[in-house]
Amino acid sequence: MKPFVFATHNAHKLDEVQEILGNQIPLLSLQNIDCKEDIPETADTLEGNALLKARYVYENYGYNCFADDTGLEIAALNNAPGVYSARYAGDSKDPKANRDKVLKDLEGADDYSARFRTVIALIIDGKEHLFEGIIQGTIIREERGTAGFGYDPIFVPEGYDQTFAELGADIKNTISHRAKAIQQLKQFLYEKNY
Repeated sequence: MKPFVFATHNAHKLDEVQEILGNQIPLLSLQNIDCKEDIPETADTLEGNALLKARYVYENYGYNCFADDTGLEIAALNNAPGVYSARYAGDSKDPKANRDKVLKDLEGADDYSARFRTVIALIIDGKEHLFEGIIQGTIIREERGTAGFGYDPIFVPEGYDQTFAELGADIKNTISHRAKAIQQLKQFLYEKNY
């Protein structure tokens, strides 16, 4: 199978996705294709941002590629931070500051239910395809665990009593929003013999 570019600068995300896809689908990162730009994510939806990133790589570098955008959607915050999850506490994209802001914004809330949603945009030979994965869960008031990244230390997935950061990659990579979207992508690629 030919390698695909995964349009990310995030090494954690690249490792997570490669682990889910397995070795049969080799991935190239933005660094591998010498793309140093911070691709703008100016859309107001996850779908729009994923497509912006994938189109940028396809149009400027000529690779078949996919990109994702993920949002944490919290019911009590009208589905915020959503598309702004990475920049919720500012343009520095500081994960700890983002988690602190979420917890501050939730002070006094009765409902801590939330969900992670990932959208993947795939472009192969100019054709665009979208895949979506969702996992329901709850925000907890204190950080727990050291694995994972982003909001993982404060998100407990439905059916579990540990955060994503406590569960570790083996479990997270089978149940997460990203895992669900990547499994759809993987199945699509195998069915199309890419």
